[in-house]
Amino acid sequence: MRSGRQAVILEIISSKEIETQEELCAELTKRNYNVTQATVSRDIKELRLFKVAGVEKKYRYAYIDDGNNKISPKMHNLFRECVLSMRPALNQVVIKTLRGNGSNAGMIVDKVNLPEIVGTLAGDDTLLIVTESPEDAKIVVEKLNEFLK
Repeated sequence: MRSGRQAVILEIISSKEIETQEELCAELTKRNYNVTQATVSRDIKELRLFKVAGVEKKYRYAYIDDGNNKISPKMHNLFRECVLSMRPALNQVVIKTLRGNGSNAGMIVDKVNLPEIVGTLAGDDTLLIVTESPEDAKIVVEKLNEFLK
């Protein structure tokens, strides 16, 4: 039941802009899946859906199927389009993004899995990357700048 429902969720968000969990519940109900908001919330987490700017709506759910931990071209483009600036600050890297894209940038940086990164913390328009040393922070900036090209 769950995998079928999740397949329908992916079909729904690929065919129309869905901004809220309530909208997604309503769409699932139209397709004979009676679910609660809590169930949809779990599905969103399991499918690793995230929000991007919409065309018709302010935001919409999106999904990047990369098959494994490799970075897909779509994900690469998303990172390139949402990052505004990046700079080291002691043993940290501060990445400024378009509003609403801090977590998207964080998800991508986490998938890149650089050995110099200890952890990341995402906000609305900022991603903070923590490294062991200032030298590691500079290396991360260099590697992510290469990734932006």
